[in-house]
Parts: sequence; structure tokens; C-alpha cells
Amino acid sequence: MDIAYDGTDFSGWAMQPSQRTVCGVLTESLSTVLRQPVSLTVAGRTDAGVHADGQVAHVDLPESVEPDRLVRRLNRLLPADVRVRAITPVPAEFDARFGALRRHYRYRVATAPYGADPLRARDTVAWPYALDLDAVNAASGLLLGEHDFAAFCKRRDGATTVRALQELSWAPAPGEDGVVVAAVSADAFCHSMVRSLVGALLDVGRGRRAPEWPASLLSRAARASEVVVAPAHGLSLVGVDYPDDAELAARAEQTRRVRVPGQA
Repeated sequence: MDIAYDGTDFSGWAMQPSQRTVCGVLTESLSTVLRQPVSLTVAGRTDAGVHADGQVAHVDLPESVEPDRLVRRLNRLLPADVRVRAITPVPAEFDARFGALRRHYRYRVATAPYGADPLRARDTVAWPYALDLDAVNAASGLLLGEHDFAAFCKRRDGATTVRALQELSWAPAPGEDGVVVAAVSADAFCHSMVRSLVGALLDVGRGRRAPEWPASLLSRAARASEVVVAPAHGLSLVGVDYPDDAELAARAEQTRRVRVPGQA
């Protein structure tokens, strides 16, 4: 399932009691349309307020289900802030979470004196300071590669914080005055990692920290309290990459060994 949503009014992806979540809304709608319980597995659990333009989830359905018809029926039932753009049959070995090669995020920052454009205020953070893009990109380059990003993550018991950061770059948004976009890609991200990286780099961009400072935190074994977590609404998951069908099972098994506590 290819999914897009405005995260403003959701308490994140994961189902929570008495909270409106993306997974909860999708699961309820799917179960209603199909008249059977369903369980979704997602590529990346987004936090409250975070958006998605390229989220991916998988669900096991009977072969008799017609994907195109299900898309139309499902979107008639879903609220306006979440859409299922496509449903595609995949091999049994496909796993939206463990089969992913990398996730791609974008973070939008408005540096114009008037802040964010009203039509983009829900996905763009108004930043009231000048932003030195040369300094920010210099600092970003020092973070690339495989590292322990514990300083930038909210630790979860037994979970690794080692990640391979493949892209981290900042550039003006084409056709938008005063808007800068950070492109961030990795094999996976731990909890709050992208927003923590952005928060640290924004401090570099406004001149509060030296370009070498974010990379110096990679030696920490625990979260760095001096790193400010950037606001959620500027962040969007824009894409997830998967291997060819023949490599799906091997990729999922490899990822499980690395990510799942106790897995040999």
C-alpha cells in the first residue's frame, strides 16, 4: 500500500488507546470494507505531527481482492487527511519494514521574514534566524556514513542506534523564496533521529555551534541533552526503497538479525 497523510491531526502512525492514529484509521477502514480483521506492517512509524508522501505498508489479503477496486472503496471511507494512492500485489517474501533498503525524509524550513507561506504552514517550520547553508552542509557532510547515533536518538531498550546515514544535504526549495529543504536518507532511523539531526544543524546554521559540533557527539553513548529536537510538522517521509523481488527474503532476514533484540 502506497500511503500519504497530513500528520497534523494524528498522534503518529502506531495505534494507541483513545488516540487518533494513521494505523488506527487505516485498519478500521480496511476492516470495514473487507469485513474482516486486518493487520498492517509499516515501513517507518512516524511520530505525532509528522507527514508522509511516500509511506509504505503491507497487509495480507485474500487473492480474490481486486486492488484497484479496493483503492476506490477505501478512499471513499477514509478521512481527507489520509489517502491510499495504490495497492499492489507483492511476493509473499515482501516485508514493508524489514525489507526496506532505505528511507527518505525531507524537512522544510522557512527563513523569510514573514515565516511560512499560509498554504504550507502545516508542513513548514518558520525559522526566525538567518541560516548559513555553507556551514550547515559542511556539518552535515561530517555525519555521513555508518555511526552510532545514540546522541541523536531516544533510546529504546535492546534496540541498536547504529545507522548508515547515506544523504544529509540542504538546499533552497525550487520556486519558493526563503524556503530551505533538508534531504535525509538512511537504511533506517531510530526514534527522533531525523528531527534531532535537524535541530543540531539548525543551531550550526544560526551560528550558535561550530560545524564540527554535531559530528563530535557521535562519540556519546547516550542521548545528548543539548540537542534540540526540531518541530515535528516540518518533517515528511517521502519515499522507501526496496530490493528486487529475488532479494526480498534475504534483505528481510539480514535486517531482522541487526534490528531485533535477541535475534542471532
